[in-house]
Amino acid sequence: MDPWDVTRAFTLGPLLEVTIPKPGNVNRYKDFDDLSIYNFLFGDIFMSKVLYEAAERGRLISEGEVGYEEAGIGNLIKHAFEESRSAQNSNANFGIIALAVPLAMACSISDDLMGASSISKILIERTTSEDSVEFYKAVRMANPSGLRKGIRYDVYGENVFEELRRDGINLRRIAEIECEYELLFCEWLHGYKLSYKTFLRVKDLVKSQRFERAVITAFLELLSQNIDTLIARKAGIKEARVVKEMARKTLEGSISLEEYDRFLREKGHRRNPGSLADIMAISLSLLVLDGYRLP
Repeated sequence: MDPWDVTRAFTLGPLLEVTIPKPGNVNRYKDFDDLSIYNFLFGDIFMSKVLYEAAERGRLISEGEVGYEEAGIGNLIKHAFEESRSAQNSNANFGIIALAVPLAMACSISDDLMGASSISKILIERTTSEDSVEFYKAVRMANPSGLRKGIRYDVYGENVFEELRRDGINLRRIAEIECEYELLFCEWLHGYKLSYKTFLRVKDLVKSQRFERAVITAFLELLSQNIDTLIARKAGIKEARVVKEMARKTLEGSISLEEYDRFLREKGHRRNPGSLADIMAISLSLLVLDGYRLP
């Protein structure tokens, strides 16, 4: 697929995600005390330069000018976050960056949208330990909440870069270790299975619902069917299960969307469903790349 089409889609998707008033998230009507919609708007636009670099590298791979092992995904993720951080002082879109870079590259390699799923798995499988070192540097800069510490290959370990190189730990191996604790790594491992499932669900919903309502419905379904790993890390697995159950009740109509939104915003936004919001951003990018246009 054309690198410019890919870049445009993976830039617009996150902008749509943050704008739509999804429950519990920053949106066009509600900010957090320490995070506003403008953090996302500035960060998402400024990372677009690197998204184009990723898509263009995908084109070179498809033409045989660059090998999969030379994709440089780790460095591109770090560079994209640096660009985002140059425009605003938060890690608001780090998860989106980590998801978008490999998939944007895969979409540029692939002749069709669905085929990019399997190509993304190949890209992650053929990363090198140097990709992991660069990715870890990006994680250190972002400093996301709830990272596990004192484990093997601890992001903040004193000698972790040497350990990654010594043991040949690439991004696939990191994803295998961390999938249980963060959804983005499961997406790397499984060809963005949840992102594609959500994209196809939104694609179906927009046939009968207005765009914004379709996205909110799909997001509630995501919340009702999956544990948000950001909530689990910040507030604990029991709290994450309550969030999941209340999403189911919201879909059933036993509690209102407004009540659910208020619940998610309590306790200093510790129930903010950030990991699933990142999935939604990627799914909307896929929707745009698939050719969706507002009626």
